[in-house]
Amino acid sequence: MPAEKIFLLADTMYFKTVPPIIRSLLPSNLEWEILTDRKEIFLTFDDGPIPDVTHWVLDQLDRVGAKATFFCVGDNVGKHPAIFAELEKRGHRTGNHTFNHLQAWRTDYVTYMDNTRKCADLVPGNLFRPPHGQITPRLAKELGKNYRLIMWSLLTQDYDINLNPEKILKISLEKTKPGSIVVFHDSVKAWKNLEYTLPRFIDHFSGLGYSFRSL
Repeated sequence: MPAEKIFLLADTMYFKTVPPIIRSLLPSNLEWEILTDRKEIFLTFDDGPIPDVTHWVLDQLDRVGAKATFFCVGDNVGKHPAIFAELEKRGHRTGNHTFNHLQAWRTDYVTYMDNTRKCADLVPGNLFRPPHGQITPRLAKELGKNYRLIMWSLLTQDYDINLNPEKILKISLEKTKPGSIVVFHDSVKAWKNLEYTLPRFIDHFSGLGYSFRSL
C-alpha cells in the first residue's frame, strides 16, 4: 500500500499518536516531536483565529505564561485580522494552515500550492501544518524548501463532538511527554471539549514543573 494511502488510513482512524511504522513510510522532513531533556511541551492550535474561542485560549495561556503556536487558516485571518494581530502581540508564533483548510488527497498539486501561497500573504513565517495531517511526497518536498512541516506527537481530538471531554483529557495526560507537540483546535466545533480539557491540561503539567513553548 502506498505511503499516502497508509497515512490516509491513519487519519481516518483518528490516531491520537501516529505509530512509528507509519511515520517511517512518510516523508522524512515531517516533524513529529522536539527532542529535549527539559520539561517542555509545545502546544499548537489549529484552524483559527475565531472570535471568542481564540481570545479565551489566549487568556488560558496567559494564566501560566505559556507560549504556543497557532496554525491559522488564511480565510479566518482575513475575516478576523485583529485577533491574528493579538496572537503576535502576546508573543505567540503563527503558522500556515492553507487559506481554505484544504485536504491534500482531494486537491490537485497546483491548487494546493496556490492556496498555501495565498495564506502566506496573510500568515508570514516558516511553519506549515497540512490540514487533516494529509501530505504527499511531492508537496512535502516542495513545501519543505520554505517551511518546517509540523505534524504532532498527540492529536487531542477535541474536535470530535462524539467524544466526552473527560476521556480526551485522560488520554492527553497519559500520552504527553517532554518534547511533545500537542494539537488542540481554537474552533467553534471543538469548543465543548476544549473548554473542559485545555485549562486542566495546562494546570496539570504546570503543577509538574513543565513550561509551554512555541515552536
